[in-house]
Amino acid sequence: MVNLMRAAVAREYGSPSVLSVEDVPVPVPEAGQMLVRVRAAALNPADLRSLSGVMKELAPLTFPHVPGSDFAGTVVELGAGVTRFAVGDEVFGVGLPRATEAMAAMLSTPPSLTTGAMAEYAVFEADTPALALRPSGLAPEHAATLPIPGLTALAVVRAGGFSPGERVLVIGAAGGVGGTTVPLLAAARLHVIATALPEDEDYVRRLGAAEVIDYRALDTVAESLRRYPDGVDAVVNLALPGAALVSVSEAIRPEGRLLNAAFPSPDPSDFDRADLTVQTVLSHARPGDLDQLAAQAMTGILPSTISRWFSLEQTPQAYTELADAHVRGKLLVTAGR
Repeated sequence: MVNLMRAAVAREYGSPSVLSVEDVPVPVPEAGQMLVRVRAAALNPADLRSLSGVMKELAPLTFPHVPGSDFAGTVVELGAGVTRFAVGDEVFGVGLPRATEAMAAMLSTPPSLTTGAMAEYAVFEADTPALALRPSGLAPEHAATLPIPGLTALAVVRAGGFSPGERVLVIGAAGGVGGTTVPLLAAARLHVIATALPEDEDYVRRLGAAEVIDYRALDTVAESLRRYPDGVDAVVNLALPGAALVSVSEAIRPEGRLLNAAFPSPDPSDFDRADLTVQTVLSHARPGDLDQLAAQAMTGILPSTISRWFSLEQTPQAYTELADAHVRGKLLVTAGR
């Protein structure tokens, strides 16, 4: 094993400008952990929130900090007591920074922690449902984009209690989580109305959207009610901050529901409708969930949503694009010398 590796590193809270790519020591797996040679890592908005410091009271980081949670790679070393995986296994999944164990406990039981996936090597806890074997028929790049978006989408579908034929308005359908949520809703035989820009319309329709609303040219609520005067059955929010959802709820029929998967969450007490169910849905990994997502990816239900590829050396640039640009689907970093 080499002693040093390349990794994206932050030494303080801030914007992506605080990131640099450096030589740092390869982490060593302790009991119950494994070292993974990272082949691909996907960017998530949560990486930016953690880095910014906005969540430091709930999930403080320790520095130097290596970002990155969703990954695919190869097991190269095992800590004491690990029997679930073997050296040479191809794996994928999600881990949160070690300092954020309280948040990681909401993601899975046991918590899934990591030294950071935006690196050539990363240590992960082995005994967690947030990691799984990667099937040989699933490319590592595709696998790396599935965990947080896919686990969020599964949570939305489970929480929604949907019936076939129901009309669901998905806000932020062209983003990373939309790339799994729209297909899974469509696979459940729901009528998906997606908000997206005109340049993303073909993309969200390929994901399974039956209708598209251009949210810049049209008022989403007014246009939704023009098409469905009685209201939609549910709204799935993947993009708007919580306070903005009070007005959005006007598009929902009586006894309908609003499912939020964006940050910050809405306060249910802000909604002056006793008939409306308002729920924030968090990513959560149950045993077998990643296997299910992998199977759905291989059968084409969950297509690849990668829009841009970056090398590990370009990680700061990738996070800058995620923060400042309109991003369709997922941005991906591939690691390797």
